[in-house]
Amino acid sequence: MGLTKQYLRYVASAVFGVIGSQKANISYVTLRGGERGRYVAVAACEHVFIWDVRKGEKVLILQGQKHEVTFICPSPDGVHVAVGYEDGAVRIFSLLNGETNVSFNGHKSAVSIIQYDALGARLVTGSKDTDVIVWDVINESGLYRLKGHKDVITQALFLKDKNLLVTCSKDSFVKWWDLDTQHCFKTLVGHRSEVWGMALLNRENRLLTGSADSELRAWDIRYLEEEKAEGEPRVKKGKTLLDEDEDEGKQEEEDESLDERILSCKKAGSILREARDRVVSLTTDAKNRIIACHGNDSVLELFTVLSEEEVQKKMTKKLKKAKKKAAKSQEETGEEAAEPVVEKMLKDEIIRLINIKASAKIRWVDCLSCAGGELKVALLLQNNTVETYSLKTSDKTPTANKTARLTLGGHRTDVRTLAFSSDNLAVLSASGDTVKVWNRSTLQVIRTMACEYALCSLFVPGDRQIILGTKSGKLQIFELASGSLLETVDAHDGALWSLCLAPDQRGIVSGSADKTVKFWDFELIKDKESGQKRLTVKHTRTLQLEEDVLCVKFSPDHRLVAVSLLDCTVKVFYTDTLKFFLSLYGHKLPVLCLDISHDSALIATGSADRNVKIWGLDFGDCHRSMFAHDDSVMFLQFVPKTHLFFTAGKDKKIKQWDADKFEHIQTLEGHHREVWCLAISPNGDHIVSSSHDKSLRLWERTREPIILEEEREMEREAEFEESMAKGDVPVVPGETQGEAAPAGKKTMETVKAAERIMEALEIYKAEARKMEEHKYACEHAGKELPPPKPNPILVAFNVTPSRYVLDVIKKVRSSELEVSLLVLPFPYVPELLQLFSSYIQQGLEVELVCRCLFFLLKIHFGQISSNQMLLSVIDELRTNTLSKITEIRDVMGFNSAALQFLQREIESKEDVMFFADATGKLEEKKKKRRRRERAVLTIA
Repeated sequence: MGLTKQYLRYVASAVFGVIGSQKANISYVTLRGGERGRYVAVAACEHVFIWDVRKGEKVLILQGQKHEVTFICPSPDGVHVAVGYEDGAVRIFSLLNGETNVSFNGHKSAVSIIQYDALGARLVTGSKDTDVIVWDVINESGLYRLKGHKDVITQALFLKDKNLLVTCSKDSFVKWWDLDTQHCFKTLVGHRSEVWGMALLNRENRLLTGSADSELRAWDIRYLEEEKAEGEPRVKKGKTLLDEDEDEGKQEEEDESLDERILSCKKAGSILREARDRVVSLTTDAKNRIIACHGNDSVLELFTVLSEEEVQKKMTKKLKKAKKKAAKSQEETGEEAAEPVVEKMLKDEIIRLINIKASAKIRWVDCLSCAGGELKVALLLQNNTVETYSLKTSDKTPTANKTARLTLGGHRTDVRTLAFSSDNLAVLSASGDTVKVWNRSTLQVIRTMACEYALCSLFVPGDRQIILGTKSGKLQIFELASGSLLETVDAHDGALWSLCLAPDQRGIVSGSADKTVKFWDFELIKDKESGQKRLTVKHTRTLQLEEDVLCVKFSPDHRLVAVSLLDCTVKVFYTDTLKFFLSLYGHKLPVLCLDISHDSALIATGSADRNVKIWGLDFGDCHRSMFAHDDSVMFLQFVPKTHLFFTAGKDKKIKQWDADKFEHIQTLEGHHREVWCLAISPNGDHIVSSSHDKSLRLWERTREPIILEEEREMEREAEFEESMAKGDVPVVPGETQGEAAPAGKKTMETVKAAERIMEALEIYKAEARKMEEHKYACEHAGKELPPPKPNPILVAFNVTPSRYVLDVIKKVRSSELEVSLLVLPFPYVPELLQLFSSYIQQGLEVELVCRCLFFLLKIHFGQISSNQMLLSVIDELRTNTLSKITEIRDVMGFNSAALQFLQREIESKEDVMFFADATGKLEEKKKKRRRRERAVLTIA
């Protein structure tokens, strides 16, 4: 295929300008055994950034794919972090190297909560699709899906010593799940509105829930099985179970007692928060001694849970006070008073510690208890900032000290204007309160300067000054060398929407909502304070118009100036005389952006009506109108010295177009919210874009050519794959639609894995057929004939056909294995079962083969059991599997016993403690040494 016109591909290069995305939480992590409380993990669009809060530096990036991060949860050992995404996927990253080896795919929509169990062997995830899924981290597979909630899951917690799970949701229910039987055995219905957060306290004997009001509700948990084991009779409202069975009129109580076979949960009271709105997030430290919660404001409320000894001391003091008061009143009245009784209240156990006032509204919080009673608090704020605080919980009146504030690497509000310097090296970004200049190659901030709400910007020729147009109609001139504001010019009475540098580089033109276009010349004047010359702008001419000006552009030949107005038209005037030349009308909504090509031949306009129109500047004729975006076109710019241009839209996309052939070349996807603006470097090699997701993205031009037919084919394939993955969920025969269901979900990967298994089985069948035909031919000819040529794939891998099938199954991800086998059509199953029998006999991958075997037997039980041909295979499998598994168990048991024997031998000989014991002994030795040192210092 001949390339008539070569287009080069632009690819994503970097994401910067975002400190922490609002969608996902903030979490303390530990890096390579470093100091606790030094590193925090936050989401940054589709990536996870690990920040060193002490240095204010980004130390690690956990690379995502294309979906936004929605939840982060570090593992109990601190080595891994589980990350949930917008598409329902969960990936587990190693904090040692930032790579991911494990990924789970089970949810249909965004992951809303992730929690590890105490050992870090299981993971529970909740989602917006209302399902809760429990995953096996070690085996990298899904255990089961729990259905029952009717709205987004907001929290899920494992109980440490019991195989139970508690979940809460926006459907106002808290559900208790027995993970042995995978069913919900109790539902708390005491909330009137959504349950937004939940925590387990007092060694999991108390549950605290946060709802849409100012109360934190506390629930007492009694584990009835433990009480039964201790010999206590189970009583329900004064009756034993036998009494209840006899009492036919108390059917409801009997039903409740069935609910309470495992535990009972009764409301113990509530704590009042100072905030009146809903709980946005509720969290505790690792020991569940500190509770942190906040609403939609900037105040974080901290509560402390007292230990039993502290509560007892408090109650003793209260009793003494009550006795003194009773004795005093007895003296005054002379009457003998009753013995005072002090009841233990919830406010005696959970007391307010301190309120922390952050610099902006809080979005997420995390707490970390450190040595010496120090509490570290990390806050992710709604204005793209991370703040950390430290306080001593042991103090009588603890005070919170701000220890760090991460603000330098991003803007507080959305970036509304971008500009490139003439040497392609510096990028300017301006928002509602600051203007920043970035080094394009290192993505580090060079200058940060305070400004008014900026709407447009440009570098002055020479790149030593910048000019901003503001919402209040002012022009602000900054000097980059000193980072100072040189001058503020009252240019317009309304918002200054557009600035354009004159082609002769001697001045600028500005367009405003006050219906004027003003022309300005650069001038050097003597500064009164310093006595040195500095830049200013001098107003020369004004063009008065009938409507608000939205965008203004010079033609590169300096002959014309184009102005877009609020009446949906674009007016073109002569630059020298300001006489009217052309009116370009046709858009149904106002033109928000326009640009003129380098040869002044074409003008392209982008409108809020989602269309882009290309016009000729000679006669003002519309060459083509193209439907460009699914929402308003916010920005448009030609690539220098070409007729290619880029558009940015509110539909989160950036698109490249050819203005000569009127073709869509490529789409740059990456932003997760509306794209406000973009800037193309003067050499056309780089693009910077800004979005409502607070991120700035750098795109760079590669040397890879784009062939449009291939590009469209790839887009169609991607659409087809997406529709394949969204197909109906395969039904498991005999599976009832109850509370528990399989954890996996049909994805494109599982479909492809099933296809690979089918291909491998086809190759195996073809090779078996070839061998049979060869054997028959040899017998017929009465001599040995040369063997048939094997399949090229088998030659390449140098394996037998049966071994190749096993290798293909081994390559399927553990988390996707069950769903891949579920997609596999039944005609392939008999062949697989025969192969499984041979694998088990040879002792090849027995665990994996057994897992596949049991799953296939479960889902195809009816067809397998009714097939007479498979009876012998199943019987063979039964004997082989049992004998081989027994053999492997014996070997593992023998090895385990031998290792334990060796451990005991070495410990007795060398007096060395192994594994967990050793760490405990080391801590004790350190404590003893510290005590000795303190004693020596005291004596000295």
